[in-house]
Amino acid sequence: MKIEKIELQYLTASDSEDIKEAMIESYTSMPGSYWKREHLERLINKFPDGQVVLKVNDEVAGCALAIIVDSEVTERTHTYKEITGNYTFNTHQSDGDLLYGIDVFIKPEWRGMRLGRRLYDYRKELCEKLNLKGIAFGGRIPNFHRYAEDLSPKEYIEKVRIREIHDPVLNFQLSNDFHPVKILKGYLEGDAASEEYAVLLEWDNIYYEKPQVKPVAIKKVVRLGLIQWQMRPYKSLEDVLQQAEFFVDAVSGYRSDFALFPEFFDAPLMADNNHMGEAEAIRELAAYTERIRDRFSELSISYNINIITGSMPYLQDGVLFNVGFLCHRDGRVESYEKVHVTPDEAKVWGLMGGKKIQTFNTDCGKIGVLICYDVEFPELGRILSHQGMDILFVPFLTDTQNGYSRVRNCAQARAIENECYVAIAGSVGNLPKVHNMDIQYAQSAVFTPCDFAFPSNGVKAEATPNTEMILVVDVDIDLIRELHSLGSVRNLKDRRTDLYSVSLLTQEKGDKDVVVGTHFANASTSQP
Repeated sequence: MKIEKIELQYLTASDSEDIKEAMIESYTSMPGSYWKREHLERLINKFPDGQVVLKVNDEVAGCALAIIVDSEVTERTHTYKEITGNYTFNTHQSDGDLLYGIDVFIKPEWRGMRLGRRLYDYRKELCEKLNLKGIAFGGRIPNFHRYAEDLSPKEYIEKVRIREIHDPVLNFQLSNDFHPVKILKGYLEGDAASEEYAVLLEWDNIYYEKPQVKPVAIKKVVRLGLIQWQMRPYKSLEDVLQQAEFFVDAVSGYRSDFALFPEFFDAPLMADNNHMGEAEAIRELAAYTERIRDRFSELSISYNINIITGSMPYLQDGVLFNVGFLCHRDGRVESYEKVHVTPDEAKVWGLMGGKKIQTFNTDCGKIGVLICYDVEFPELGRILSHQGMDILFVPFLTDTQNGYSRVRNCAQARAIENECYVAIAGSVGNLPKVHNMDIQYAQSAVFTPCDFAFPSNGVKAEATPNTEMILVVDVDIDLIRELHSLGSVRNLKDRRTDLYSVSLLTQEKGDKDVVVGTHFANASTSQP
């Protein structure tokens, strides 16, 4: 079934029938095990933030239920009935210090797509938001009955840990950074598959701070994953996409919120058409664009990460543009365009500049994307900052250190003048069998404003030059908010709008956010 939309919502009582049907499908080894409407209503009334439902195409695909307890409770052996107060959930303590998982499941038809990780990521984020010590729950071991005659629960868990035995529940918990604490005998009544054993699993919140009298503001931190892509020969599109998935997997493994690919990263595929002229070869490359976009959208869902796809050529009505896509982890896909093309791009490839300039609303705030040469035009960054941009992403492709320096220095200027973060990612390596794309130079980096809350040189982090690697960087959006009002200088507030302004021309009256024009536009560049 094609995924068109994924939403994580707070559970409501009206979801009860859908939850019942989903649980019957999910717990086939435990017939009749599902929550009734009154159970869900109690949980919602006691702790609404702890009850979430995952919906795919507006249908229930999974659910996670939780309460808060005192961490001392888990130090003692307990049963499921005891921890839930005989299913009344009167054991919930709003002033407790531990999030206790009551239930979590994904319907069979949606398993294998890493959707369950979204529920666990939400719990982890909730735990951090509420400043709780961690998460605990009694994890079933549904394959234990197959080995119960030969192995003790302790031996079984160890063999699962070292991958000698596969247990679908326990393997999943261990892969999500939970660690076993103790064995709970007689935990869940009627769980024959687990021989009524469970494993107390815990996840520790490393950001936990013992509560103080003075409240501490919780910061909004966004994690960026930059891919410094190696240009090398690839035999097929599938080889390119396999390498792309490798990097998506790597940065999502660090719980990154965004993955940023370089401009024109798919250029190696032009090698098969190197006998053609440059303009014809790049038009052949454009035939892959929609397939690459669709695959990246699947990866963004599967790995729960927003992907900025760099850029790639796109033919529209016989005109060649270069486009990029923002693949949201909720299933949405939006496009961005390169507005300015270099003289070389126009002469050699016949690329045209686009007309769409806009910010994008994401689950981590507003972002903007400017492709390579576009970052060298300060008007574009200022327009995006007017629209509330917090992070500017710049996928680029440069062949010389001169070209790279133009991109880097202009990106740093955009960070300072617009009081935002700027992330740049480029490609390295050589393509001797691709005309006009033979060499690359890059050093990916994340830049900040220059003030006391940021690095004095405005460089948050940078990659090793000309080396294939990833760069994972945390940026604090609240620091940007504070800078707007409390910075040593205030570049946005102190503008003399009585003397000058940067305006955005539109083709539709009243449109203040987007330049309406060519549907797609962007340009890969070897000379930014």
